[in-house]
Amino acid sequence: MSGAALGIEIVFVFFLALIILHRYGDFKKQHRLVIVATLLAWYLCFLIVFILPLDVTTTIYNRCKHAVNSSPSESSISNGSQAIPTPGNRECFKPWSYIPPGIMPVFWRVVYWTSQFLTWNQLQTIGIAAANTWGLFLLVLLLGYGLVEIPRSHWNGAKKGYLLMKTYFKAAKLMTEKADAEENLEDIMEAIRKVNESIKYNHPLRKCVDTILKKCPTEYQERMGRNMDDYEDFEERPNTYPTEKSLVKLHKQVIYSVQRHRRTQVQWRILLEQAFYLEDVAKNETSSTRQFVHTFQPQEPESKVTQYFYTPTVEWYWECLLRPWFHRILAIALATFSIIVVWSECTFFSTNPVLSLFAVFIQLAEKTYNYFYIEMACFFTIFFLSICVYSTVFRIRVFNYYYLASHHQTDAYSLLFSGMLFCRLTPPLCLNFLGLTHMDSSISHKKTEPTAYTSIMGSMRVLSFVADGFYIYYPMLVVILCIATYFSLGTRCLNLLGFQQFMGENEMTSDLIDEGKELIRREKRRRQRQEEGENRRREWKERYGNSREDSARNRNVQAEQKESSFTETNTNRPVASKYTRANGRNERDRIELLQDAEPLDFNADSISEDPLDSDSGRYQPGGRYLSMSRSRIFDDV
Repeated sequence: MSGAALGIEIVFVFFLALIILHRYGDFKKQHRLVIVATLLAWYLCFLIVFILPLDVTTTIYNRCKHAVNSSPSESSISNGSQAIPTPGNRECFKPWSYIPPGIMPVFWRVVYWTSQFLTWNQLQTIGIAAANTWGLFLLVLLLGYGLVEIPRSHWNGAKKGYLLMKTYFKAAKLMTEKADAEENLEDIMEAIRKVNESIKYNHPLRKCVDTILKKCPTEYQERMGRNMDDYEDFEERPNTYPTEKSLVKLHKQVIYSVQRHRRTQVQWRILLEQAFYLEDVAKNETSSTRQFVHTFQPQEPESKVTQYFYTPTVEWYWECLLRPWFHRILAIALATFSIIVVWSECTFFSTNPVLSLFAVFIQLAEKTYNYFYIEMACFFTIFFLSICVYSTVFRIRVFNYYYLASHHQTDAYSLLFSGMLFCRLTPPLCLNFLGLTHMDSSISHKKTEPTAYTSIMGSMRVLSFVADGFYIYYPMLVVILCIATYFSLGTRCLNLLGFQQFMGENEMTSDLIDEGKELIRREKRRRQRQEEGENRRREWKERYGNSREDSARNRNVQAEQKESSFTETNTNRPVASKYTRANGRNERDRIELLQDAEPLDFNADSISEDPLDSDSGRYQPGGRYLSMSRSRIFDDV
């Protein structure tokens, strides 16, 4: 198993980063360089989180071997009839994920400097310490928010009424953003239309205009189709054309406006589905049949396995009974873990006694060399810290310009910005974790073998005032940030500044909730009318479609029979007079009569496009038939 765990996790983390990036990015429409750079940044950051526990267990094993080799061979002390073993005769068990020497230093060098290359330029001698200090500054800010918000979001997830009100609030805000996006897109398309009409196909800037038109939605491209026949001698006219710089600016505006419009449309559809689902849950909670009934059928058909196991009864018990309790239990567990993190952040610098709970757990497991427990404890700890930090990155909006939107709606700038943040936050996050577990020699003050990560990534000992001051006392600010997040001080400040935030007791929030509720109700009625219309058309087709097809088939058969009988009759007759008034004259005689007669004045309404008249079933050559009375034809002739 030597090195196998490392290889498995390298492959697993790559696909994990690829799946997450596929959820937020759009591989088909975004530039490949943006996708590759973002994937590399996310991959390296996630890789550090998964590989660091293996580095910890390997370091503990190496420390054990070093202690055994440096102790005397005869080291058992007799105590009566029992022998108390000393460190000299204890056995060092190799962990299943042991990594051979020399691999981890090279691995951390590649990961660290590649991630730093993606975010920092022109690194000087002090660059590592500066990067870690800046990353720690951001880390504590984001960590303080995530430690409170993640448990609270799961606790509120058990309250369906709260979620429904918040969804109504989001609907009102999103509708405003959606209307602004549509208006902005219309303005940009109008500007493009004017440019498209002014610059003809022989103008040197026509290629730039064509490039801009390709970024427009399909309906606008068809509407603004240019006329290739228009030729204009632009050299003899005064220069009233847009410049190349203005076209570049217009191109940038088109990309942003189209992306924003498409994003708001997708988010609106997702929010509608969420609102309908929450309303269905509230309606089904009082159901006596205990079977979950949906107002609208899912747009995508469910698999047969899901239909077999996830029946309406199972869905009712899960959505109405079990799921709220699951969120409550999970919220309590996450809140407990958050309290442990906050306590350890405030006390990890104390080595005698050891107050950091994470350090206590790791040291207890180290005495028994329970490597599996050490790896699991390290993994879940750093995973929880990463979730608290990274989830904040996925939630924040920087001036409503940089933010991550799911369902492939994140633009290239936001993807690159998130990759840059991840590369800056992950190294100090891991160093902070090693400090919490006292695996960093600058914290434990022990002359023991350091982890390969610490030796490559760099310790805070480069600068004394950073190591002895900022690195130790700054993480304590996480307590203040957690208190501020718990009482929603940031939300209240933003609300006072005019940014609409969800606050239950606020008058503006109540107005937006009512507005969103009315919007959802209106969309629900519209979708119900649409489904009712589709159902009526489907029933009408099932009821009358077959009979109409049969009647049309019978008329075709009758017409063929008439035509065949006419052919057989004419073969026995030598010559047929065109003006014979005998009874039983058929349609072919009348058509020949009309062809030889003088042109008559027919109304346009008398022309039928069907090859078969629906009333008489008479044959109409060429798909057109001049319907008039028999007496009128013969009288005129």
